[in-house]
Amino acid sequence: MDEFSDITLSRRELLIAGAITVTAASVPGAAGAAGAVAGAPPAAPVTNKVAFEVNGKRHALEVDTRTTLLDVLRENLHLTGTKKGCDHGQCGACTVIVDGRRINSCLSLAVMHEGSKITTIEGLGNKDKLHPMQAAFVKHDGYQCGYCTPGQICSAVSVIDEIRQGIPSHVSADLMAKPLLSAEEIRERMSGNICRCGAYSNIVDAITDVAGSRA
Repeated sequence: MDEFSDITLSRRELLIAGAITVTAASVPGAAGAAGAVAGAPPAAPVTNKVAFEVNGKRHALEVDTRTTLLDVLRENLHLTGTKKGCDHGQCGACTVIVDGRRINSCLSLAVMHEGSKITTIEGLGNKDKLHPMQAAFVKHDGYQCGYCTPGQICSAVSVIDEIRQGIPSHVSADLMAKPLLSAEEIRERMSGNICRCGAYSNIVDAITDVAGSRA
């Protein structure tokens, strides 16, 4: 025991030494497993066939089952109007309309939409024939940098349809009554679409304009 008599350890040093000992005991097996995986050829991705209609045109694809609808639209179909913003479903830049409902395409796998009818910003209108909502955004200056605008417009089109169908929101006073097409309702329903340039008031004006013309 004399050979260890001059060893002194602080509490911190003891904890560190214990952690190192536990790590060392577990690493060899993990390292061996990692080496085996590294030496093996990479596994082929799992793919699946999916067919859906985008902007009135049918597409049949075979895609990696992990691929989001957003990436298929942008990378496979080259419909780059739909934007990738946060990629976590928090900004709304990737909003598209699927079977009459707006969704965040970054959170939805492409293979989930067999037989779906999908509308992107390209399917709403073009520079020669603008959709009324697109024209209203131009009229009311509802965009600045424009990056979030495709998602804003797709969402805005759906908002009007939701209100007209009587679907309530968190600010609807009576869940059984038809919601009012008010600025409060529009702001609540559009809250999932972020505009970092801050054009919110103009966006509300554009939606109100289109909603009024349909009244």
